Amino acid sequence: MEKVYIASPLGFSESGTAFLESRIIPAVKSAGFIPINPWDEAPEAMLLSARTMPAGEDRLRAWRDICRVIGRTNEELISECDIVLAVLDGPDVDSGTASEVGFASGLGKPVIGYRSDFRQAGDNEGSTVNLQVEHFIYKNGGFLISSSDEIPEALSKIRLL
Repeated sequence: MEKVYIASPLGFSESGTAFLESRIIPAVKSAGFIPINPWDEAPEAMLLSARTMPAGEDRLRAWRDICRVIGRTNEELISECDIVLAVLDGPDVDSGTASEVGFASGLGKPVIGYRSDFRQAGDNEGSTVNLQVEHFIYKNGGFLISSSDEIPEALSKIRLL
């Protein structure tokens, strides 16, 4: 079964996590794909330890280690997936999500951009979001959708490419 990496900032908040788990992940599963949620791979023990450390060099070093672990893990997960589904909501695309879109595109993976946010976020009238992010979405046959209800059909279209 094909794997879909879900690039998003949704794990940073309780409401975002709830949406990810109640709408995005079930939509991916309903299309017959395996959702790869990088938020499930977070090094929880390391995060808890760093959060509870007093300010100082040890805490700083712990957070740097966490950043490297998360970055390396996400790189491996994207490399192993077949498709990337990127959540692009917000006044600007989350910088981590934008990086994941670019990396996936560089590997030749198709990217579906999901933006339900109706606010203007493009660089000009010709772009929905940052023009470079959009370029990397379209580069390998990907496209933009505007509703989580469109996810299953979008994944089916990508599968046919």
